[in-house]
Amino acid sequence: MHFAALPDVRADQFPTAPCVADDTTGRVSNTHFHDFVRTYADRLSVAGVAAGDVVAVMLPNRLELIAALFAAWRLGAAATPINPALTSTEVGYQLADSGARVLICSDGAGEDTAVPVLLTLSDLDRHTGTGPTVTSDDFCADELALLVYTSGTTGKPKGVELTHANITAMVETMIAATELTADDHSLLILPLFHVNGIVVSVLSPLLAGGQATVAGRFDPATFFDKVEATRPTFFSAVPAIYAMLSALPDQVAPDLSSLRFAACGAAPMPVELLTRFEQRYGIPVVEGYGLSEATCASASNPLDGVRKPGTVGPALPGQQIAIVDGNGNFVTDGSTGEVLIKSPTVMRGYLGRPEETARTVIDGWLHTGDVGRLDEDGYLTLVDRKKDMIIRGGENIYPKEIESAIYAHPQVLEAAVVGRAHPVYGEVPVAFVSYRDAARVDPEAMLEHLRTLLAKFKLPVEIIDLDEVPKNPVGKIDKPTLRTRLTESV
Repeated sequence: MHFAALPDVRADQFPTAPCVADDTTGRVSNTHFHDFVRTYADRLSVAGVAAGDVVAVMLPNRLELIAALFAAWRLGAAATPINPALTSTEVGYQLADSGARVLICSDGAGEDTAVPVLLTLSDLDRHTGTGPTVTSDDFCADELALLVYTSGTTGKPKGVELTHANITAMVETMIAATELTADDHSLLILPLFHVNGIVVSVLSPLLAGGQATVAGRFDPATFFDKVEATRPTFFSAVPAIYAMLSALPDQVAPDLSSLRFAACGAAPMPVELLTRFEQRYGIPVVEGYGLSEATCASASNPLDGVRKPGTVGPALPGQQIAIVDGNGNFVTDGSTGEVLIKSPTVMRGYLGRPEETARTVIDGWLHTGDVGRLDEDGYLTLVDRKKDMIIRGGENIYPKEIESAIYAHPQVLEAAVVGRAHPVYGEVPVAFVSYRDAARVDPEAMLEHLRTLLAKFKLPVEIIDLDEVPKNPVGKIDKPTLRTRLTESV
């Protein structure tokens, strides 16, 4: 099944069955969603979008975002979702790097961006034309489907190229691993500019014949009201969300009888938090592990079978996980090393970065940069990260990107950003800065500078002035010393 044809298949087989819902439009049937997609695709075609093009979609979580993805695929184009919280500088970079022909956004947004064609939701909704019906035979599985941007150690976000073959393999794996059927119904609370939200919470239930409800911004005070009202069978979240839900007052006792399971990814979930959530709410939490470069998930504790808290489970069906030592040799004795993944879900590459792709995918193995070990049953335990990435509430933040923004200030001499533990978000970024000629910049003034360059979630929670940023014996900034300083100051 090629996803471009999925709306047609669902509308033909079960025209009145529920498909997708959100807070604005309500629930729409397969036929109604099919009409949405055909209309949007026809409007994109009028705007010049054709096979091989890229359509940028910058919308909050809502039904129209999903329709826009399917509309792009219907034309043989790829989609690149953009986080609406990004600054105009960050949006401009993604648009330029992806070569997007069209930007779809909310009314009043995107007016200061450089893009060939800007389409608002009003532009799409006013269009009355519809394109032809399609079948899977009209498309190729090797076509690019998604360009998902992920920050890299160079400080510039990279476009992860995911083909239709990648996302189909990932969705089929999720369906098999969680035993999804037409009776399943996901509640989407993660952002749709991440591959997790797209693949796990939307494409998987839709391909299984089920339905999806797109929730607005997550609020722990109202989340369980949404569960009781929509009666989903599963949802996917990050550890920060489980921490907030676990901290609700004891008198909060929702009806969760519709839920079969909950999934957790994006960051390691402390065993204590997992146990606390499961014991309080009686919902099994399936913790997994993956990367955008592998189309979301590569390992997961089984829904039915042995779950080992503290691990992220064994490799998912159709995938392989291996550990290599510092010399690149495979190890099988439980030793710690870099985590490698081989799977049909592994990306085609980084857009326009062949050398970086070649360093990351070697002989079909994706080198994750994460450090872990496999036990005798093949369950993966994540130990550390080779990269300096900070995971704040499930959002990946790379210190280099923040450091680059700090260095743009003319008074800055040196800067280093490290993560500090946080009881809810897991980690938050803290910046250490030294200035030229003994100058000083007020932390609030520095934050004002950074707000023009970085999204809010990337901003340091604290900026610490130093006379000199510490170095190791070879002259590199000594981040371990900075992390120790933060730990000792708690």
